[in-house]
Amino acid sequence: MIKAIFQSQFSDDIQRFVDEMHATGHKYNKGASLLGMLDTFIVTNYPEEDHLSKKIVILWTKRLPYEATSTQLGRISVIRGFAKFLCRLGKRAYVYPPLHHTIERYTYVPYIFTERQFHDILMASDSIRESSSSPNMHLILPAVFRLLYGCGLRISEAMNLCERDVDFVKGTLHIRDTKFRKERIIPMADSLTKYLKLYHTHVLHEAKPDDWLFPSPVCNNHYSEGAVYKHFRRILWEVGISHTGKGPRLHDIRHTYSIHCLKKWVVNGCDINERLAFLSIYLGHEDMRGTQHYLKLTADLYPEIIQRVNKYSSNIIPEVIGNEAD
Repeated sequence: MIKAIFQSQFSDDIQRFVDEMHATGHKYNKGASLLGMLDTFIVTNYPEEDHLSKKIVILWTKRLPYEATSTQLGRISVIRGFAKFLCRLGKRAYVYPPLHHTIERYTYVPYIFTERQFHDILMASDSIRESSSSPNMHLILPAVFRLLYGCGLRISEAMNLCERDVDFVKGTLHIRDTKFRKERIIPMADSLTKYLKLYHTHVLHEAKPDDWLFPSPVCNNHYSEGAVYKHFRRILWEVGISHTGKGPRLHDIRHTYSIHCLKKWVVNGCDINERLAFLSIYLGHEDMRGTQHYLKLTADLYPEIIQRVNKYSSNIIPEVIGNEAD
């Protein structure tokens, strides 16, 4: 991990705070990036200020034109944490007052692909031609899309996989360095295991255990998330799926996997309480709220399944009233 270089009069304290966050189990990449912006803001505007004053805090957290509320609240959260840290050290710092509103976790409505749509996406990815500038791109992209849909992975989890993380004998993936620092081993379908084994034969036949599963042709690194997204948008256009500034996103493949699983389980009369717990662990969720949100989305998309659910459990999909969060 490359450390940011802070240059303001608060540089040592910022670094100590970031180090503390890392030591307590937080990845804190976004937080460190925001603190770097704060550091630059102070160097530019308040190089002589001897404490984290109210003026600095209020001006840096002021909402910018056309800025999303969630972006502003992100800055507020980071600077509140840093100010509290300074206070613990016995230093003067203005602590932003507790907020009267919070970020809604589930305001974004994901795009859920139909099975036919995703079949078309896979067929389009299989038709990508070999490129001299990126010799394995036509093999990497189909494997990535199958892995995202077949296992519900985050794109970062897929890109961070190494050769050693795939067990072709057991048919499992070892997911490391996850969003919530929850390593997990997940099973794959036999068809996906066979596909990845064939991919391994063509692309990674000389690979070492620590080599990337999806290696980049231009540097000693993995294929970038941005590169996958660029090709994903082109494929969406090819198969006739409209793309706007709000998606579909690569992450919507993960949403699609989850909702297709839940739909199948409900239709088959499975114990949803039991399966929700399984899905939460499989996806690496921090808690059950995200997984339960998928069930609410499933009910919204497929209202005909609610009657099936109510036959054996009337409270799995509760009504959301008032300003309750999903």
